[in-house]
Amino acid sequence: MESPGERWKRAAAEAAVRLVEPGMAVGLGHGSTARYALLRIAERLRSGDLHGISGVPCSSQVEREARELGIPLTTLEEHPILDLTIDGADEVDPDLDLIKGGGGALLREKVVAQASRREAIVVDEGKLSPALGTRSPVPVEVLPFGWRTHVPFLKGLGAEVVLRRGGDGTPFQTDQGNFVLDCHFGPIRDPQALARKLEARAGILGHGLFLGLATDLFVAGPGGVRHLRRPSL
Repeated sequence: MESPGERWKRAAAEAAVRLVEPGMAVGLGHGSTARYALLRIAERLRSGDLHGISGVPCSSQVEREARELGIPLTTLEEHPILDLTIDGADEVDPDLDLIKGGGGALLREKVVAQASRREAIVVDEGKLSPALGTRSPVPVEVLPFGWRTHVPFLKGLGAEVVLRRGGDGTPFQTDQGNFVLDCHFGPIRDPQALARKLEARAGILGHGLFLGLATDLFVAGPGGVRHLRRPSL
């Protein structure tokens, strides 16, 4: 039997898929909630309700799943501007800023998000937070070369730093072959300032602070699905 949390994830994702229209180029997000969007897109394609779309997957795993579901795929080289991306998040604050990357696809997810006219985020109510960092660490993707040199730097910014490892105990590697440092900051007072410091550091290739990128939020809970939009839109 499907748990309430899974029902909420599915409901949020299926509500967001209503934004997908024939002919769109769509970013396909990574993660358990975004997967429900993938399934719903495939259902709409099979029923004939949707046609002519092409998807850009945010990870090799999503690429495999999309191919198995019969979703036509393309690349950012062919479609450098996407109409819409549907993706999940690990934490969402009241400004619709996000922490992402719990699944390890943060760098590709951000490239796709920045290429999208519209970024729809799908979550259950448990992902809502008064301040980023309250519930989730900030994943930081680093080059394996010299990765340990970033630990004192990140600690100096106030983080407890943990190298993410796979099930076999070896360092987790992203699709790009990089490592991920999970940085526990606690509530982050100034996410923009932190993002700038991370982006200025050689060897840090990406981070999980997604600021100003989400245009829409579909959040599901016991009361149904709410659709929120960034106030400036």
